[in-house]
Amino acid sequence: MSVPGDLVGQRSETVRRSNLSAIVRELHVRGPLSRSDLVGLTGLTRSAIRGLIGELVAGGLVTEVPNQPAGTPGRPSPIVQPNARGAVAVALEVNVDSLAAALVGFGGTLHQLARVDRPRGHLSVDAIVDDLVELVGPLLRAVDPDALVGIGVAVAGIVRRSDGIVRMAPNLGWRDVPLAQRLREALPVVAPVWVANEADLGGLAEHRRGAAIGADEVLYVMGEVGVGGNMIVDGRPIIGIDGYAGEIGHMSVNPDGLACACGSRGCWETEIGERALLTRAGFDPEGGREAIGEVIAAATAGEPRAVTAVEEVGRWLGIGISSLVNVLNPQLVVVGGVLERLYPLMARTLEEAVAVYALPPGREHLRIVPGALGDDAPTLGAAELAFEPLLADAALQLRLRSPAALVSA
Repeated sequence: MSVPGDLVGQRSETVRRSNLSAIVRELHVRGPLSRSDLVGLTGLTRSAIRGLIGELVAGGLVTEVPNQPAGTPGRPSPIVQPNARGAVAVALEVNVDSLAAALVGFGGTLHQLARVDRPRGHLSVDAIVDDLVELVGPLLRAVDPDALVGIGVAVAGIVRRSDGIVRMAPNLGWRDVPLAQRLREALPVVAPVWVANEADLGGLAEHRRGAAIGADEVLYVMGEVGVGGNMIVDGRPIIGIDGYAGEIGHMSVNPDGLACACGSRGCWETEIGERALLTRAGFDPEGGREAIGEVIAAATAGEPRAVTAVEEVGRWLGIGISSLVNVLNPQLVVVGGVLERLYPLMARTLEEAVAVYALPPGREHLRIVPGALGDDAPTLGAAELAFEPLLADAALQLRLRSPAALVSA
């Protein structure tokens, strides 16, 4: 049975687009690669790689430079480099006590990042949108509009990814806020806006750029005022049907525990979150980053109450991680946010708790490590979110933009 010519053409175009995206994803995640490297990573032929790289060079997404001779016969394969100005993403972060904005180039190059602390009571949607517009203004003025692939937003709340509505953000006092729409209307550029939970994006950044590079089974636990998580299974993030997966901070771990801002009681967040640490150490629970720094300094100096507070957080962290290890069987647990800063002081207590509460088979190949990206992990993850449409369909993105405007700066 013969296949109509137009159907053959459609299949050929689908294959071409898939191959082009495979190359773009490898370059974005891994950085500069030789053509030979790309042959090995994608399974494509040398001729296919050569033709597709030519398209990306013409579109301004990559450049090619000569490779250094390796002392073996034959001409060395050229190096393909991501053009960090050929495609850029704007990243925004909304946290309880700070806002951040960043400009990130294709391949993960951080061009600019600005972070500002803000009063915890200053949390109205109007005020935060206004502050974000002011913060990101200088970054947007440095962007070629044709190179802007999108705007990613990390927010400390439960987000419906399909439309960027923040369904619930207890620590911000938000409910059903159309944040993506509000930012599209307020920002002085025309670009898609994607919104996701900050811990989801922090875990994505650690997987691509930080402590979890190369690991396919990862649990990320991020503690700030709230607690959230990200789960990587078989190399892919688990986000759930609407994007609500990972709300591990609201696992009930202590039925006799404290009331949580979410309306429940005994949530993990009430035992390992920022307020729990500060209260145990005798500080104002709303003391924020400055108070956390003072607790860390006191615990480092051996002050008994601070040491006990940090160890108690480590114990409860280990209890919760153990339950998740028993369910997910990860190879790596990465702790981020405030927990990353506390990790050196509570590692022993944490590991002792995991040894008691996690099933022995699940611990055999388990490692627990601090994050590598610090406070900026959610912001960098927001940039990765904005790059996803380019990575998923590079051919479409190339057609939507003016190649002449994408020449490397």
